[in-house]
Amino acid sequence: MNFDPVAINLVGKTCLITGANGGIGRAIAEHFAALDARVMTTDVESEFKGDCDSLHQAFDLASPSGLNNCRDWITAETPDVTVNNAAAFDMGSVLDADLHQFDRLYSLNVRAMYGVMQASAKALVQAKRRGSIINLASQAGHRGEALVAHYCATKAAVISYTQSAALALAPYGIRVNAISPGVIDTPMWERVDQLFAKFENKSIGQKKKEVGEAVPLGYMGRPFEVARVAIFLASDQSQYITAQTLSVDGGNVLR
Repeated sequence: MNFDPVAINLVGKTCLITGANGGIGRAIAEHFAALDARVMTTDVESEFKGDCDSLHQAFDLASPSGLNNCRDWITAETPDVTVNNAAAFDMGSVLDADLHQFDRLYSLNVRAMYGVMQASAKALVQAKRRGSIINLASQAGHRGEALVAHYCATKAAVISYTQSAALALAPYGIRVNAISPGVIDTPMWERVDQLFAKFENKSIGQKKKEVGEAVPLGYMGRPFEVARVAIFLASDQSQYITAQTLSVDGGNVLR
């Protein structure tokens, strides 16, 4: 038996997480730091709220200037691992979701994601280093939903860009994968629940309870369950995996 054990650690790796003050972003940053990574974080807020040390910069990635400044920072630091986690959510049927909502979601969920991914890839190629880029998609990216048209489309775009980037960057030893969370119990879900209450005439908390119970495993996911998959994709444990989207959804979406 030819067994070659690979340690699960991120020693010597610089890891960037965008949207780092969100529930999932914070969990990923903390888990990476616990595995001895040098952690870089960015969010619109001036301070990182996680329970670990990080090199933090505040950028509004939805604005052209903020994205450009973040790209310059990436070029200077050359992270080995980039986690594209920053995203916005909104709701409305095709009759309600106007072009302003379209522009707002696409500017962060797609344009900024692509801009950060490209800057990270260019920095690694210039430095002649291998690396891992991890884009946060969503179960919403695998299917349309009547009230979430723009958000679903942005996350479908994340999956598509992940595949294209992975094929383009494979010759350089840069892996690109996506994580597709299902319903995860984060602070963002408070807003999601309020929007469903508005559009579906439900009481506050009702939708959150319903979606958790509908998951085959029987509960909403926790941020650390997404962070564990990010560790796998960031580490050498996944060195032969690229262009894939890994679902972390308790069995919600079968593909």
